[in-house]
Amino acid sequence: MSTTPLPGIGVKYDLTTREHEHLSVIAHRDGARTVNVYRSDDPDACARSIRLTVAESTALIDALMPAHHSPNLLHTTDLGLVAERIELTAASHWNGRLLGDTRMRTDTGVSIVAVLRRAEAIPSPAPDFRLAGGDTLILIGTREGVDAAAAILGRE
Repeated sequence: MSTTPLPGIGVKYDLTTREHEHLSVIAHRDGARTVNVYRSDDPDACARSIRLTVAESTALIDALMPAHHSPNLLHTTDLGLVAERIELTAASHWNGRLLGDTRMRTDTGVSIVAVLRRAEAIPSPAPDFRLAGGDTLILIGTREGVDAAAAILGRE
């Protein structure tokens, strides 16, 4: 696999499969991905290009690399817990507010273990962390707690 920086766009990853298929993935700075498949008779001609949102990219990654393939990952479902990603919209009531203002752990028992902002991950955000539209919050808790947290975070 080769990597090519694309200034102002992101990074392009090129891969040739065992069957000599040429693929590329462009990792955009906003977190989106574009998957390109090239023609076998002309490796410079793109036959298909698919743009994926951050959520779609995450779903594809999960399908390609399921968590159960790694013995070092915690299987939260075995413990009665779920881990979920919830994206804040720009219209969210919580856009610009402090994480502690959500009272997430107190009201739902759910922990926000990380916030993904653009290409950066903020682990263990403190109560004084200021949320922003476009943030993706990583939550862990019971199914009921995460559902309640999603309802709170979805408030506009």
